[in-house]
Amino acid sequence: MLESSLLRSVIWTDYRLAVLFTVLLPLALLIWAFVQKNEPIQHLTTIYWKVASLLMITVYLMIGGFGISFIAALMARVLIPISLWFWVDLNEEIREQPDSILKLSFNSWRWAVTIYNVIGSAILLPFLPCAFSNERFAAADCQTWLEAPLLYKEYFHAGYTNGFLGFFGILGLLIYMGCLAWFVFVRLGKQGRQAVN
Repeated sequence: MLESSLLRSVIWTDYRLAVLFTVLLPLALLIWAFVQKNEPIQHLTTIYWKVASLLMITVYLMIGGFGISFIAALMARVLIPISLWFWVDLNEEIREQPDSILKLSFNSWRWAVTIYNVIGSAILLPFLPCAFSNERFAAADCQTWLEAPLLYKEYFHAGYTNGFLGFFGILGLLIYMGCLAWFVFVRLGKQGRQAVN
């Protein structure tokens, strides 16, 4: 494991990059795609937001002090790149579009967020045992991952208890897993890798 000050620096850098790559840039791209009436990029960015909602669920699970948050975080990092490259029809439509700044920006972001999540998964993987043992979860290196979510809580939910907010994380995770199961076992069989009917 990394020395604690280096680990804290890596984790906080990861959270800052997450805000940039997984919140600010895709939000700007979604708005830009709507303004430009670029339906394939709108559609793919909307799919991204549905999948990436697991990141916010993870924040609430971490606020609640649930070890499963480490599994949710890893799952989000795996599912986000898949969601951006999975759809044959949308990828083809975007590829066939004439060159534009929006298309270049979108493709650059898509590659950047994919690389970010691959590297982030590799960093998070050694901390997966935090999810499976209360003793391990209580260790300082696991608790370092909770610092940014707890700071977020202080800024946006100061009047609420960690347990109350953690409940919404669990509820969100159950809804997310239900939607994911429906997609995998029902929709995927009917539509395959086509996003649009």
